[in-house]
Amino acid sequence: MNQLKNAIPVFAGDDRFGKPLLFVAGESFHCKVSAEDTGGALCIYDTIRTKRGGPPLHYHQNQDEWFFVREGKFLFQVGDDYFRLTAGDSIFAPRKVPHTFANIGEQGILIIAYQPAGTMEQFLLDGSQLLLKNPTHDEWRALNRVHGIEIVGPQLKLD
Repeated sequence: MNQLKNAIPVFAGDDRFGKPLLFVAGESFHCKVSAEDTGGALCIYDTIRTKRGGPPLHYHQNQDEWFFVREGKFLFQVGDDYFRLTAGDSIFAPRKVPHTFANIGEQGILIIAYQPAGTMEQFLLDGSQLLLKNPTHDEWRALNRVHGIEIVGPQLKLD
């Protein structure tokens, strides 16, 4: 594992590398802890969501995923269970268990941790670039599979 010799501060609103990712309209990802910092053991993102909704139901082959709601209201599905979370709440989604979430308010902010980091940073970078090209469903699914993510259902339906 990479043995760091110095602290790496990342201040509010900043990205670890100074380049937050605009994933789709209304979603930005700010890297706070990189796989480079942890020898691949962990990566952490702050994601700001200004639109309602979220990703399709999916699971990760190799990563556990932990969510912490910093601001707003979110609906989560993990397996067959549904949870409404607000600021200060967290939820753990184990690897290979289908999960998704949706911002159900005006603006929401999540901290998302991936353990181990795997290729999640590259997925978010590749995904942000692919989404600019308005990919087909098959192109999006293929990118997910390259990074060990299987899409198994639709986005959560919001009232």
